[in-house]
Amino acid sequence: MAIKKEVKKEIVKKYQLHKKDTGSPQVQIALLTERIKELSEHLAKHKKDLHSRRGLLHLVGQRRRLIKYLEETDPKSLKKLEKELKID
Repeated sequence: MAIKKEVKKEIVKKYQLHKKDTGSPQVQIALLTERIKELSEHLAKHKKDLHSRRGLLHLVGQRRRLIKYLEETDPKSLKKLEKELKID
């Protein structure tokens, strides 16, 4: 389950820190959140898809590590990002 190119470009454009930024924690967290949302919808329909469920857990852990890093380095940016992405 990959994010469509157009959606990915939109997300990168919205959360990038400068013109050529594609790898900052803010962008990565936003992209992971979108993938998590898509996988969650998939799993709602296909409850027995254990391979996708494992992938989802991996993505959630990856996002959690990035959030922890951002919390240590730039807490203000994290608060803003969590509010925009509606992350608890």
